[in-house]
Amino acid sequence: MTEEFSNKPLQADFLSEGPSESALPAGAEQDNASGAPRGPMTHGSISFDEPENEVVTSTAPSVSPASMRPRIAVSALTDVGCVRTNNEDSFGYDESLGVFVICDGMGGMTSGEVASSRAVTAIMNSFADSASSDIPVGTRLLHAISAANLDVWENGQVPENKGMGTTAVVAALEGDKLILGNVGDSRAYSVQGDKCTQLTVDHSLINELIRNGTLTLDSAQKADIPGMRSVVTRAVGVAPEVQPDFFSVDFSPGTTVLLATDGLTLYLRQGEIGAILASSPFESACADLITLAKQRGGQDNITCILLRALPA
Repeated sequence: MTEEFSNKPLQADFLSEGPSESALPAGAEQDNASGAPRGPMTHGSISFDEPENEVVTSTAPSVSPASMRPRIAVSALTDVGCVRTNNEDSFGYDESLGVFVICDGMGGMTSGEVASSRAVTAIMNSFADSASSDIPVGTRLLHAISAANLDVWENGQVPENKGMGTTAVVAALEGDKLILGNVGDSRAYSVQGDKCTQLTVDHSLINELIRNGTLTLDSAQKADIPGMRSVVTRAVGVAPEVQPDFFSVDFSPGTTVLLATDGLTLYLRQGEIGAILASSPFESACADLITLAKQRGGQDNITCILLRALPA
């Protein structure tokens, strides 16, 4: 993850249906414009002296006491990339709770790893704690991201972690829908066939310039403003409070949703993502995406979680 932050929040509705049409970040095509978490969760973060990547693949039903959820297939992979010696990305998921999260840490040295790992743990634990409640999923996600923000913020007051923070993109099942929450520039995409649509909106300086008309999507790809691509305008843990954005998307059988850090999306346009996911076996799709990103430079850590709704 990049290590610069500009705290310039954008106004957003708590929950919006489907992808935003206001703006997409540069490099994207536009269709319409550390403790162990509780529960059966998978959590990955790779450092340079461990295997180069970690892959988790599973297919299992997710059942909620409150509503019937679709059966889902899940595949997750993280890779240190071609340049970094440590992995500041972390991911986690719990199929029984229907929650999936990716965080991309920043802060230099090992602080990025600390921030992303703590955020994943806090989100998963908060979501587990509210599992038996009647609180709507969107509200539970808000509470979970807020808990992660407070945890990272408090631990960032230690001198060696000063200034650390992390992005977060979280997906949670609510019946036949996915509720998405995001802070920063990690993204969620929906794929139907080979058509890929970005669901989240980046909290980044370059996207802010697109939103206010300073840059177009085309000119943003060619812009040479020093450090612009490395600045996010919101992050978890850089202030006592955080403002996530929330979105909702139908998750009917056949729908695929990808969560990914910017180590992937920097190198792959959404049309390419759609084509790869349409042509690759589900179990190897994350690896195929990461391989292409590494072939094109792989300057950052790369992490993705792939979800697919299965027939009943």
